[in-house]
Amino acid sequence: MDLIQILILAIIQGITEWLPISSSGHLVIVQQRLGLKEVPLIFDVALHVGTLCVVVVAFRRDIIEIFKALYKRDFKSEEGKLALYLVLGSIPTALIGFLFHDVFQLLFNSTLAVGGALMITGFILYFSKLRKDGKQLDFLDSLLIGIAQGVAIAPGISRSGITLSTGFLRRVKKEVVFRYSFLLSIPAVIGAIVMESKDLVVGELDMVGLLFGVVVSMVVGYLSLKLLLKIVLKEKFHLFAYYCWIAGVITIIFSIF
Repeated sequence: MDLIQILILAIIQGITEWLPISSSGHLVIVQQRLGLKEVPLIFDVALHVGTLCVVVVAFRRDIIEIFKALYKRDFKSEEGKLALYLVLGSIPTALIGFLFHDVFQLLFNSTLAVGGALMITGFILYFSKLRKDGKQLDFLDSLLIGIAQGVAIAPGISRSGITLSTGFLRRVKKEVVFRYSFLLSIPAVIGAIVMESKDLVVGELDMVGLLFGVVVSMVVGYLSLKLLLKIVLKEKFHLFAYYCWIAGVITIIFSIF
């Protein structure tokens, strides 16, 4: 990849990783439009590391408090309960990713499947406007959001979109859902890095291009995460449905014709 291609992919990754429009789906589409048959695995792993860094920085205070609660074995506090919910939510994500890994890999080769998945994401986002704010997170909420995150491994299904929508429809407070959704992404991203790294063959690397892509995706990703929080708090989250429907229809048309 040249620097222009790296820049484009890094910006797409940074914007779509957090906004509810599916980063994996957009990367599949953009890679095909750029004529890239296969993006180097090291680049994909590096972007995941950048993604992880963004979440850790944005939620560093929550992470510190969770570790304090774990150290004290205090599972009655808010942070202690959150730690248990994160473990519970990570289990279905890991199981789905492991059991359906081959199926998901096939979907990454089909822009038609990506287009259909973007349409599904749109409907999920649209119906999230039916939410009613009010309650705290519980074990069932954590489990359902974890299942939703596992389904989002499929390209075109937005992780943030489906996890936040699941929490909204379960009537969990929007601030609580937002925090839980992105903290839950941390073990998922670590798992993805581990899974991808086992097949990694490090040869001659363009370290300048690699670091350039990671830095760009991190900066853009941090800004898009902050933007998403404002959109959620202003009750505008469901409006992303229209973008997903338009993108899905266009992708399907290009895929067929």
